[in-house]
Amino acid sequence: MGILKIMGGGYKGEQFEIRGGCVTIGSSVDCELYIPSSKVSSRHAQLFVDEKVWWLRDLGTITGTVLKKRRIQQTRIQDGDEFSIAEYRFLFADSDELLKQRDEATIEETRRSLHGKLVQELDLKRLSAIQMEDRLLRRRASDALDRLLKSHQQNLPLQCDLEALKKAILDSALGLGPLEDLLSDPEVTEIMVNAPHKIYVERKGHGGFVKVPQSFLGKEEILTAIERIVGGIGKRIDQSSPTVDARLKDGSRVHAIIPPLALDSPTITIRKFPAKPMGIEELIRGGSLSRQMSKFLEVCVLAKKNLIVSGGTGSGKTTLLNVLSSFIPESERVITIEDSAELRLRQDHVVRLETRPANIEGGGQVTIRDLVRNALRMRPHRIIVGECRGGEALDMLQAMNTGHDGSLTTLHANSPPDALRRLENLVLFAAESLPLKAIRELIFSAVHIVVQAAQLPDGRRKITAISEITTIHDGDIVLEDIFCLRRRAAGADGKTGRFHSATGVIPGFIEEATESGIKVDMSMFVPLGEV
Repeated sequence: MGILKIMGGGYKGEQFEIRGGCVTIGSSVDCELYIPSSKVSSRHAQLFVDEKVWWLRDLGTITGTVLKKRRIQQTRIQDGDEFSIAEYRFLFADSDELLKQRDEATIEETRRSLHGKLVQELDLKRLSAIQMEDRLLRRRASDALDRLLKSHQQNLPLQCDLEALKKAILDSALGLGPLEDLLSDPEVTEIMVNAPHKIYVERKGHGGFVKVPQSFLGKEEILTAIERIVGGIGKRIDQSSPTVDARLKDGSRVHAIIPPLALDSPTITIRKFPAKPMGIEELIRGGSLSRQMSKFLEVCVLAKKNLIVSGGTGSGKTTLLNVLSSFIPESERVITIEDSAELRLRQDHVVRLETRPANIEGGGQVTIRDLVRNALRMRPHRIIVGECRGGEALDMLQAMNTGHDGSLTTLHANSPPDALRRLENLVLFAAESLPLKAIRELIFSAVHIVVQAAQLPDGRRKITAISEITTIHDGDIVLEDIFCLRRRAAGADGKTGRFHSATGVIPGFIEEATESGIKVDMSMFVPLGEV
């Protein structure tokens, strides 16, 4: 079955199915495809198939039938060929899939053209537009786009959603383009832009990435979106500084990298944060930890134990750090230090610090290490470092050892022992002359608890272990698991599972915590089996 798409003379992209392998086009009502025009002969042209080959034949008319700008008598016609009769244009396809592709290409080209014209028009009004509020600027742009659309509307497919097209153009010209819809979708938790037509998302934090139909017009539009994001927080990205960590207004984390480091296209990775910060109850309901584990972590924070949250990328370290911080009493002064501000503490007495990259001359950089040193002069009760990844690890440990108990940080590692080894390496970067024995003694005296987070193969995020640093034996730091994630034996259906359980070990600081007035439910340390 062939398909004709008809345009011009009152037709706006209607489709006609060629049944039986033949159709006659003309102004006579007897024709299968009736074209009411005095310029069209009663029996003007014919389309037919012969041995799986489609042919277009002019039936001896005066005005003729034109294919590829030439009048024809009879010629082969193929998918995507367009021919005309008088003021009418016909697009031929062997299937509706090709027509759909052509329609999409037409819409995409219109979007590209109108975007360029709209940007040009807005640039002419740059001086006045700078003074406009976002809402007013969008209204002015919308009015301008309505005028531009009128001159293109006749070329658009009948099924084109004009409002959706208009929104896409405005989003590209004034916002973050196709990212706007994805950012407003509450189910999308992560967005990855690999190239203009390669955008992937993770939904509901369950792992696994799905390609979405949204796309950028080109690499330049991706770069424009990146510049809008980083420009709003005073950062920059260019060939001399081709990577950047940034954040959106809602606190969502953004990482961007551009050529020459990104070989094929500028790329964007966005970790979205929910409008409402996740609390401990949400983590319990989601199976990330058990009720007993939550009670223990609350005791750790109230007892001012220094905690490290360890885990891989996407394991939920920052979310867990936010939840742990919610246990900090309102009366305490907390200072948070991050590369890109993501933490959202609910307490009132909080000071948020953020690093600053070097300027274009290479000066003015402020690192996490600089901010940790400054924080020590600000009389904090606790310091929270978003992530230790360099020499700041030494400063953080020293702060933990000099009266800033109850401090928190995260680092990348796959297990509690790995976390301590990574901490050793980070300290060595900052103080190569320090012997390993001294570094381990520093870690032992500073860090009390390691909380290990992981994202399982099925996408679920769980705390896999909560471990206490107990002693140093033969020069090695000894860890004991207080809680762990265990594997359930296969049931009748042959399937296995995982569950959280206490190990039966009682931490050494519990007696001290009880004497200081903290209520401790000792039953939390009893192995409960499946929970």
